[in-house]
Amino acid sequence: YAGDRLENKTSVSVASWSSLNARMDNRFATAFVIACVLSLISTIYMAASIGTDFWYEYRSPVQENSSDLNKSIWDEFISDEADEKTYNDALFRYNGTVGLWRRCITISKNMHWYSPPERTESFDVVTKCVSFTLTEQFMEKFVDPGNHNSGIDLLRTCFAIILTFYVHVLTALSHCLKSSLLCLCTLGSVSCYVAGIELLHQKLELPENVSGEFGWSFCLACVSAPLQFMASALFIWAAHTNRKEYTLMKAYRVA
Repeated sequence: YAGDRLENKTSVSVASWSSLNARMDNRFATAFVIACVLSLISTIYMAASIGTDFWYEYRSPVQENSSDLNKSIWDEFISDEADEKTYNDALFRYNGTVGLWRRCITISKNMHWYSPPERTESFDVVTKCVSFTLTEQFMEKFVDPGNHNSGIDLLRTCFAIILTFYVHVLTALSHCLKSSLLCLCTLGSVSCYVAGIELLHQKLELPENVSGEFGWSFCLACVSAPLQFMASALFIWAAHTNRKEYTLMKAYRVA
């Protein structure tokens, strides 16, 4: 009788452990799958954000690209020696967009430098982009943008260098699912970018009838960060649960 009772207790214990083990397996699998999906989505969002040129957008009245002034601005915009004030003036004037790697302006498709075209209600436009050189990415920022004699603005220069560092790290991490590091780098990039834009606009005020706003590339980065955070939390929870389950299983087998 005692042996049957012990056998029944053992059977109940095994059944209870099997049920608990099944529940733990289901929770672990569910958390792991959700974490993988969130991590994949956030990585896609971040990759799209890094590779597009709409972190910040300017809206300005349509310009007639038929004057020597406009030609001069365009030539300076694409010049390797263009300083911060030069290319920002062009961005303000020509509906510019700025990404992490390039700056773009919208200009008339057919430029008439010497004979103005007939005035029409609308004309074809095309977007032209110029990549930021490595020198420009690490270039010092001046107190008075464009005036090299005004002294270095250490705060803006620091934010620009940190942003460049974060962007390069993000580009490297976007090829793998390092969610925790990707989350920190994304938050760092977004924070530095916002600070840099706000400090720039304190130095260079937007012209009349020109407005600026953060673009959809920036929004993708902002959405990507919390997704990465949730994925990291689920991965950590799943790893902790799996380790705890393994410890309980080992203790049960020893007992």
